[in-house]
Amino acid sequence: MNNQSRDTLDNSFLIFSANILADTNQGLSGSKIVEYFNGYAIDYGKNIPFDEYPFDAPNKRTAFVENIKCFNSKEQFQIIKDLCDLPCFIMNDEVNTLRGKLFFRYGNLSTERLSDTEFIQKTKHWLVNYPEALKQYESALSKYEGGIFERNALDDIRLAFELLVKNLLNNDKSLENQIPGICIYLHQLGASKELMNMIHPIIKYYTDFQNHHVKHNDSVNKNEMEYVIELTSVIMKFLVKSNKGADTNGYNIIAESNGKR
Repeated sequence: MNNQSRDTLDNSFLIFSANILADTNQGLSGSKIVEYFNGYAIDYGKNIPFDEYPFDAPNKRTAFVENIKCFNSKEQFQIIKDLCDLPCFIMNDEVNTLRGKLFFRYGNLSTERLSDTEFIQKTKHWLVNYPEALKQYESALSKYEGGIFERNALDDIRLAFELLVKNLLNNDKSLENQIPGICIYLHQLGASKELMNMIHPIIKYYTDFQNHHVKHNDSVNKNEMEYVIELTSVIMKFLVKSNKGADTNGYNIIAESNGKR
């Protein structure tokens, strides 16, 4: 996901996590720490040193660290992520920061990353020749999987789409003003009338969604984020694949249709 990803959660990060998740005032209680870790010990087949409360430890942060050390790196990642996602921490800024750092440094340990799916990997493959669009696309995935900056993630995926279309159509128009050009582009590449008729309203609804819920109002529904990312990926991959046989990445085709050649 990023160049700083690591394969093992170091001890300092485990202590950092414990200091936040087992904080004296805003963290989990000692009994809750035992309850959650007993559940993970059963799920992962581990023995933990502090499985009863009250426990024989200097404090609950120590119990947290010693318990989580019994799990492997991927399990530690999942445990910290799950605990960060508890409803009691929704408004806790320190926990949200911890979650962001977890994904930034160790996001490669996640077992449920959208970016690992074959579909997303193929989209990234087709975007290799469009580095500016690819950079924003990867940024969107990183923010989405980190569970932070939801608006920024959708801003980035929109920008990735817009940069790709600007590249393909060789102009500097906003995405909202590219729909006629996209249809001309697809027509020149031999796309069917039915498909062009389908693409037109999809992109129109897409830009309306971005403008109403992201660009201006910042009203992001988390349940819709993955769908928006996947929909954008479908359209981007299709546009690039359609362009595969075009002359000079499609510049000459679209320029000719605009009378610029």
